[in-house]
Amino acid sequence: MSDYRRDDRDRDYRSSRDDRDSRRDDRRDERSSRDDRDRRDRYDDRDRRDYRSSRDDRDRDYRRDDRDRDRNSRRDDRRDDRRDDRYGSSSSAAPASSSRDYDRGGYSSSSRAAYGSSSGGGYGSSSYGGGSGGYGSSSHGGYGGSSGGYGSFGGGSFGGDRMSSLGAGLRAVEWGRESLVEFEKNFYREHESVRNRSESEIEEFRKTNEMTVYGKNVPRPVQQFSEAGFPNYIMREIESAGFKTPTPIQCQGWPMALSGRNVVGVAETGSGKTLSYLLPAILHITAQPKLRPRDGPICLVLAPTRELAVQIQQECTKFGSSSGVRNTCLYGGAPKGPQIRDLERGVEICIATPGRLIDLLESGKTNLKRVTYLVMDEADRMLDMGFEPQIRKIVEQIRPDRQTLMWSATWPKEVQRLAQDYLQDYIEVRVGSLDISANSRVTQIIDICSDYEKKNRLFDLLNGAIDRSSKSLVFTATKRMADEVTRELRYQGFAAEAIHGDKAQFERDQVIGNFKSGRTPIMVATDVAARGLGTSLAALGHRALLRDDTSYV
Repeated sequence: MSDYRRDDRDRDYRSSRDDRDSRRDDRRDERSSRDDRDRRDRYDDRDRRDYRSSRDDRDRDYRRDDRDRDRNSRRDDRRDDRRDDRYGSSSSAAPASSSRDYDRGGYSSSSRAAYGSSSGGGYGSSSYGGGSGGYGSSSHGGYGGSSGGYGSFGGGSFGGDRMSSLGAGLRAVEWGRESLVEFEKNFYREHESVRNRSESEIEEFRKTNEMTVYGKNVPRPVQQFSEAGFPNYIMREIESAGFKTPTPIQCQGWPMALSGRNVVGVAETGSGKTLSYLLPAILHITAQPKLRPRDGPICLVLAPTRELAVQIQQECTKFGSSSGVRNTCLYGGAPKGPQIRDLERGVEICIATPGRLIDLLESGKTNLKRVTYLVMDEADRMLDMGFEPQIRKIVEQIRPDRQTLMWSATWPKEVQRLAQDYLQDYIEVRVGSLDISANSRVTQIIDICSDYEKKNRLFDLLNGAIDRSSKSLVFTATKRMADEVTRELRYQGFAAEAIHGDKAQFERDQVIGNFKSGRTPIMVATDVAARGLGTSLAALGHRALLRDDTSYV
């Protein structure tokens, strides 16, 4: 009996011990769950603080822009008074053909009419606005005019004090005192098929594809993916993407980029320039020493707009996943917190718009000392948007022996000057026209009409020229006009949405997603959508001319 009692006591003891251990485990799990919940709450609080900080910065920018517009408005009023004293009290007596009057009048030939043909108001009448402004007052110029449109007199999207002061806190790096990591940049081995082609075959291939090359010792173009010398993991990504043959810019651009040379590539939008620099970038990155804590990226891609930066990131993720190459995308209008955490974890590729990148550089959240592969995508677009001082500030933060690739849809003098300043001994390839590299696949029809006829002509085009289910992109010169045209289209029964710089990032992403999927077949846009949409269009219309003749092609 004593043995039975002892066994019972042992069982009771083990049972109580197990219960005690179970309760201890439950308490530990509860503490762990509570810690995880607290950690998530802290992250959420930090994201909310980042969002509020970004929102406050944006509100401050808006208030500063409003002050600039008011100041410019008062200045315009004084100038109008002086002009009236000179020419008389009637605005129609002033010269109507000056470029200044055209800028202030929106899309009108008169000095004060916005979106109309005379000083009496928009659409040819006074019903849409005041007696002299149309959609706005005489001093504001209506629809952006002199003080609200895309940086005129420093008060719009790309003007003002904030843009001019970006990068002022960055100090020039004394590279002679820096201990730089050695790196390799020549990975090109000419394929036997390429080597065996005669010079006449090479010239014929370039001529057929409207390809012109400049520089010393330019590599021969490849004609098949297998001739580029990509490793198997990249070839598998190419095959899974369904590509059959490389585009002309890729045929010549890959050997040039893989050889480690500084490269300038000029080709039309949609010609495959992104993969021309992205696949060589992956090879370049995998050959470099691994990132250490607090190291910046190895590859930096500068892009003019958020939309293009996001599209480049999508391609980086698609083709870099098998090689383990990490990336992040830095752009304004989004919380800084997630972007900073990506940089702290370490990324090999950083796609960025100049403004947000300089902001994070000035705050010490990242550095560019490990960058050995620099890409400037849509360089002409960045210069059009006034980013040249910021680009120069950024390039000064990168080691001088880097490999630099500049890609552009056009080749104006400003881009040529930038290439001469920062690309030593570069080689160049141009595909298509040597003057303005507009998209040769676009059929361009110019319909000259008076201002008040534009609305009906646009409706006729969308009703008759195409099927309503086809995608159509309508450009306007100002953000307010984009919203107004969108309302008019919806009133007429069209499914339309607008996209411009005043939209929040999630709204812009949603509009572009709806447009690409066909859910919203008509998108009205400013030149924020001028490059890199990556979708085919049935029709493209202009409510009025943009600021330059290549923005929409």
